[in-house]
Amino acid sequence: MRPALQPATLSIYTQKSTSVKQHICPHPGDCHISEMASHGVARTTRARTQEQKQQELDKIAKYRDLEAQVRKHSESSSYSSEAFQLTTKLLRLNPEYYTIWNVRRRFLISGLLSRPSAGSLPSKGLPSSSQTATTTTSSADSSSSLSTTTPPNPESPTTGKNGITADVATDTKSQNQENDLDVLRSELGFTVPLLMEFPKCYWIWKYRSWLLQQAIERLDTSVARRIWEEELGLDTKMLTKDRRNFHAWGYRRNVIQHLESATLNGTSMVESEFAFTTKMIHADLSNFSAWHNRSKLIPRVLMERQADDAARKKFFDNELAIIRDALNVGPDDQSLWYYHQFLVLDLTEHANRPSITAGLSIDDRTAYLSEELAFIRDLLEDYDDCKLIYEKLMEYTLALVAIEQRELREDEKLDLQSWLNKARELDPMRKGRWGDVERDFQLAQ
Repeated sequence: MRPALQPATLSIYTQKSTSVKQHICPHPGDCHISEMASHGVARTTRARTQEQKQQELDKIAKYRDLEAQVRKHSESSSYSSEAFQLTTKLLRLNPEYYTIWNVRRRFLISGLLSRPSAGSLPSKGLPSSSQTATTTTSSADSSSSLSTTTPPNPESPTTGKNGITADVATDTKSQNQENDLDVLRSELGFTVPLLMEFPKCYWIWKYRSWLLQQAIERLDTSVARRIWEEELGLDTKMLTKDRRNFHAWGYRRNVIQHLESATLNGTSMVESEFAFTTKMIHADLSNFSAWHNRSKLIPRVLMERQADDAARKKFFDNELAIIRDALNVGPDDQSLWYYHQFLVLDLTEHANRPSITAGLSIDDRTAYLSEELAFIRDLLEDYDDCKLIYEKLMEYTLALVAIEQRELREDEKLDLQSWLNKARELDPMRKGRWGDVERDFQLAQ
């Protein structure tokens, strides 16, 4: 029999997301309501008055006029502050307009970033965003500003290659970095409300990634690292708000990769990230992204712990225990079975992947797989209507036969046929698939 469910564990799994908005029509007689099969959220369509239609037309006209103004400034390379504000207005209306994000980038690198002085006119070119290009431009401008004064003595120990004293060059670089820091922080701040309202907009995430890269190229390492660390904090908040936001999970991996890099004087963060996946899984067992992240971190965790065969076996047992507890609560959750499959494949395909179980013998692997089959059979006592259980029973039985390098026994063939029939009954829409499976098992009569 399965162990009794702990109330705390059950409550974790049964938590429901509160982020789904309920749309209630105040005039039921004027609405057509359809139920979305995938999410169960009512979708309503209400008849609009002529006045409402006109208001929408006016909004569209203003939007198109704003778009035309932005395009005009972009095509003429007019990078004024007024034109920049137009992109702000347009992106607040439509953050999915990725072309305007690219226009905004051009505005930044053609005028706002690395300006030598507040009164300088923005450049109309598209200079490199690297620190070298920025410093060269700044030095040239500084030379021009000093042209009316007596040139410094080239033999002076404080004079640079272009005849600019080291103090002036240092001051210019400091001013540029100060300006760039202000601009980058302002841009990151501008995108936060948009990200909160549109957390799955690709272009906002990509724009923030570009801003962070600019921080690396333009700022001192310590300052740039602080910005990247703050970004990790923001990502954590986003995942607290929506634990399954795959954009935020992918973005997080990128942020961690940079924070660990030599460019930002980083060190390994694998242990803290592994602990983060544990926390997110305890908050929501159905969090596929957290399970996926965990699977990717495991090889590094074991390597950095310098785990021997005994430590790896203990680690594997612990991961099996975690996923078993989860499956005891929600065997119809596909994300749980994916992680369970990841662990089973470590037993059966260890030679072709980074392995937790590299030191196990064939007998050990056979014993583990037999135990998992017994565990899954046990699930049927309470969940005999779960198709995923029957699929895994079939899959793992064939894996066991392959490990032992033998033919199917007659009792195993009977089990496979029984499980296949049950899967076909529970999922009649995939009749063709079950027929193919039956032929692959050589069970067809």
